[in-house]
Amino acid sequence: MSGVTDLIIAFLSIALVNNLVFTKFLGICPYLGVSKKTDMAVGMGLAVTFVLTLSAAMTWMINNLVLIPLDLGFTKYIVFILVIASMVQLVEMYVRKFYPGLYQSFGIFLPLITTNCAILGTCLFIDLWGYGFLKAVVAGFGGGLGFTMAIALMAGIRERLELAEVPRPLQGAGITLVAAGILTLAFMGFSGMVR
Repeated sequence: MSGVTDLIIAFLSIALVNNLVFTKFLGICPYLGVSKKTDMAVGMGLAVTFVLTLSAAMTWMINNLVLIPLDLGFTKYIVFILVIASMVQLVEMYVRKFYPGLYQSFGIFLPLITTNCAILGTCLFIDLWGYGFLKAVVAGFGGGLGFTMAIALMAGIRERLELAEVPRPLQGAGITLVAAGILTLAFMGFSGMVR
């Protein structure tokens, strides 16, 4: 039972308490760039979730089964980036084949998942935290769902803001950043208060 509890805690920790966007400030570019429409934001979030889950599994296996035993830990960053780029290519080919409209709406942002620091950061955090394989996969999936939740919430807020009367100095990027800051403060409440 303790193993299942650890997995649930790892999932909730990275999805809510230590959300990559709201507490680690990773993945901000797609968070602000693709969050104009909810359907596009959810599609991007699910693509990131898929890539992050596969990348967490693959980087854990490569790091623990190849790099560490062969004393090649110094190549970790390069290997992790190559794995992430490969996973993004798989997603890009799949979306292009089966969802061409979504592929067109993503534009440049789909290939930019490769450089999404939330994915690389999560893979490095998993290594830093010393997670086992199953916990690494759960953390990757939780991190992806946390990113999806963040980007979908922001898209919903931005869609509502289009209908609101926003003061002229705050229109555009100004109100987006104010909304992002308030949303971040709300999520930081999950970490509790420290005396």
